[in-house]
Amino acid sequence: MEEEIVENEQSVSEQVKVRMDKLDELKKAGKNPFEITKYDASENSEQIKAVFAEMEKAAEENAAEDKEAEKYNVSIAGRIMSRRIMGKAAFVDIQDGKGRIQSYVRRDDVGEDVYADFKKWDIGDIVGIKGFVFRTKTGEVSVHATSIVLLTKSLRPLPEKFHGLTNTDLRYRQRYVDLIMNPEVKDVFKKRSAIISAVRRYLGEQGFMEVETPMLVSNAGGAAARPFETHFNALDEDLKLRISLELYLKRLIVGGFDKVFEIGRVFRNEGLDTRHNPEFTLMELYQAYTDYHGMMDLTEKMYRYVAEQVLGTTKIVYKGTEMDLGKPFERITMVDAVKKYAGLDWNEVKTTEQAKELAKKHNIEFEERHKKGDILSLFFEEYAEKHLLQPTFVMDHPVEISPLTKKKPENPEYVERFEFFMNGWEMANAYSELNDPVDQRERFKAQEELLAQGDEEANRTDEDFMNALEIGMPPTGGIGFGIDRMCMLLTGAEAIRDVLLFPTMKNID
Repeated sequence: MEEEIVENEQSVSEQVKVRMDKLDELKKAGKNPFEITKYDASENSEQIKAVFAEMEKAAEENAAEDKEAEKYNVSIAGRIMSRRIMGKAAFVDIQDGKGRIQSYVRRDDVGEDVYADFKKWDIGDIVGIKGFVFRTKTGEVSVHATSIVLLTKSLRPLPEKFHGLTNTDLRYRQRYVDLIMNPEVKDVFKKRSAIISAVRRYLGEQGFMEVETPMLVSNAGGAAARPFETHFNALDEDLKLRISLELYLKRLIVGGFDKVFEIGRVFRNEGLDTRHNPEFTLMELYQAYTDYHGMMDLTEKMYRYVAEQVLGTTKIVYKGTEMDLGKPFERITMVDAVKKYAGLDWNEVKTTEQAKELAKKHNIEFEERHKKGDILSLFFEEYAEKHLLQPTFVMDHPVEISPLTKKKPENPEYVERFEFFMNGWEMANAYSELNDPVDQRERFKAQEELLAQGDEEANRTDEDFMNALEIGMPPTGGIGFGIDRMCMLLTGAEAIRDVLLFPTMKNID
């Protein structure tokens, strides 16, 4: 008979009670599986299949020598996902960290008592099996069990196997079950790990040093975002969770490290949507003696390297749109992008009043505190972003929205900054870093005025960072990459929660 998990036949609570009763019986019989502390599995399912295929190939090549085939003995461990009991023998599918493999369990090989126990075990139980590998008449590589042991009793049933775990909300809340039931989900996170490893490898080859900086800070700066706040009891001080990695990494440039980067969690007290989670992974790097053009070159080469390493190609297809990382990335100023997609020449806009009139005419919502540069950014977001499907650097942002960036010497209304776009998404943000402490203090002063006007995302003056700038920071290029969005594009994930193992969820209690 083929065993299936049919939740409609019994409520989950009834099934849990049945399984708890089975566990009690095991304990009374001195067979408590939770007393087992380890099990030596010699190979995983993927290795077994690969090795056995090589052995079969070698056996075919040596067939003329009429040698007896060598027996391939293995031990495996994993979760029972299905089984077919046929009287004195059974086929059972075992899932481990690399995939699934079938095992053939026969009473005469494992012993009558063990086989009787085995028939009482449940889907979801974790077992250890020793035996030899063979290929069934249907061609499936399997392990012929010579011994089988229960390692963990599953007390809660898995979802019904033909429908799996399909409720999206439940998948995020119970990611452990999602990983068991949906192999493609596990593949996404394996790819995520490979992406981050490739980023680290590329930067290491370029001479960057990976560092760690504080998550709990007294002044959360470096980005326009509202921080989470907490209290440190030991010092009786209010602290914040960092919103950026920037200001501490720049301190290290001041200290004499010329190339540094960090991959870490940052926290922004903002809403949830398909591209935003309040806790996410950011990678920032800083390099002395270069500028935002150097950061563009690094970004282009790094994205190309990561795609080739992880996907084996520079072409990405996301929801039917092909993006080619192998071609030179487009470079366009924000003013030219607005001119191209909105039909407005911002060079002809001379005052904030003119900008506001244009915004009203085009139904662009703005706040009274907004200046000409802020409104240019709003036009760009409304008209241009959605068109930037291919890899594109949008350069030269207005100074009003760039408090940590060097001004363009020939046009101080704009700064040496770019945002990197793909698929209409902002993927990275980079500057020629502001290293003039006098100018920086004026920018912080402007940010403080915004705070006083009610802008919760404005930066406060960081006096220790100002002290570092006054010591002297060399000309520096810096960039921040959204690791999660990079993973979304390279894995085809539709939402940021699909590339976060444990995304933020509203408490249902």
